[in-house]
Amino acid sequence: MTAIQPSDIHVLVVDDESTLRSTCRAFLEGFGYEVVAVERPDEALALMRRRAFQILLVDLYMPQMSGMELLERALELHPEMKVVVMTGNPSVETSEAAIRAGAFDYIPKPFSATHLEIMVDRAVHALGEAEGPSSGAGSRTSRRRTGPEVGAPVNGAVAQVGEVPILGESRSFQNVVDLARRVAATDASVFITGESGTGKELIAQYIHHNSARAAKPLVEVNCAAIPETLFESEMFGHVEGAFTGAIRSREGLLEAASHGTLFLDELVEMPLAIQAKLLRVLQDGVLRRVGSSRTDAVVTVRFVAATNRNPIEAVENGKLRRDLYFRLRVVPIHIPPIRERPEDIGPMASYFLQHFWQKHRPGEDPPSLLPAAEEALLRYPWPGNVRELRNVLEHAVVMLDAGASVGPEAFTLGEEGLTGMDGAALSLDSSIYQMDYHAAREEMLAKFEEQYLAAILKRANGNISGAARMAGVDRTTLYRLMEKRNLSKSDLLKP
Repeated sequence: MTAIQPSDIHVLVVDDESTLRSTCRAFLEGFGYEVVAVERPDEALALMRRRAFQILLVDLYMPQMSGMELLERALELHPEMKVVVMTGNPSVETSEAAIRAGAFDYIPKPFSATHLEIMVDRAVHALGEAEGPSSGAGSRTSRRRTGPEVGAPVNGAVAQVGEVPILGESRSFQNVVDLARRVAATDASVFITGESGTGKELIAQYIHHNSARAAKPLVEVNCAAIPETLFESEMFGHVEGAFTGAIRSREGLLEAASHGTLFLDELVEMPLAIQAKLLRVLQDGVLRRVGSSRTDAVVTVRFVAATNRNPIEAVENGKLRRDLYFRLRVVPIHIPPIRERPEDIGPMASYFLQHFWQKHRPGEDPPSLLPAAEEALLRYPWPGNVRELRNVLEHAVVMLDAGASVGPEAFTLGEEGLTGMDGAALSLDSSIYQMDYHAAREEMLAKFEEQYLAAILKRANGNISGAARMAGVDRTTLYRLMEKRNLSKSDLLKP
């Protein structure tokens, strides 16, 4: 794709302050853009009815008509236009309202010529006309994907990413996929919430691979798996000599994701200092590597964030910056747990049964689920959601004798709760039912995680790498979980 030239971009500036209006025009013309600057919104609308502008810079507060109203009317005339709102009173509420109304971004007054140039340059990139190389290595705590991987949905799936189907027949889950499909066509930031194992990563991948950035990298970052001391270097890169061991300059994950998508999983686990620095990149695209005294890159990234925690509580508890949360939460998507959509359990179980049978028992005819087995699956509360259901079905396939039917005895499920891999049911003290929901859920989750860790470690004969493979996670995740629950390997391997 040929990069668009500044002279091909027509910018309309609307502000009732003559000094700012003329300054913006002079700055932008100096950068090579074609610029028209007007005082009144009605003049701007008359111009936009006669000709096309690719970028609109509009003041939020004007006497005749608010910038928000002009923004909405401008996008009705030219939906593809990138609108940047200028405001002398920036706040989370006004910026969120502007972006929800369709603004590309906002720029607080006063601003420098460099800030203005960067903002307009980002808007040009977002128009889809510019193309830039994006290189860089991933890490053990991130994954980088390139190229579209979207395939036709298999039977029973509402969507597909590569060979992985997004399964669900419930209206609530279909609404999730419909929203993901709509937002994928935009460049808006997305904030995905949902319990562990509900499929947040899969929805993030679906958004990227159905977007205009699909041919560019999708860089996936597990914020809970990066040690705090390495976080800044991982995200922003570093220059040679920045710290002991920095023998050469290295780009970070943000640069690796430029022109593509950055998926920030478990965002609440990101250190507050890094959140503040990330906010700067969100605002103006400027990136400075660790140890550098200058701007090293200007990046254009589509952000998708996720957490299994309540983000509002995280904001109130000081774990998540309010301004960062609202900048990322342009489009919120909540994935309900599977216990709230039981009609999805049967189709998912049938799919996983067929899938793992082909994987582990090729050449043999797969069995079907007996009615009693389906009933057992429906009764179980599934604290681990889809991930747990997947593991339960794979375990059943591996343990089944050839030609056997799949009954409830094939599952590691108990009548009252989870039966662990060692056969012991998860026991809950009656006092848990006197707690509020969140405290009770955390108590049950802690017990489940301890028993689950003990079970897989025993199956792996104490080998962390083997246990991680059984759990479908990396070693770092297991270590962090053990540290979170204050458990040592010797504790977990006790008889």
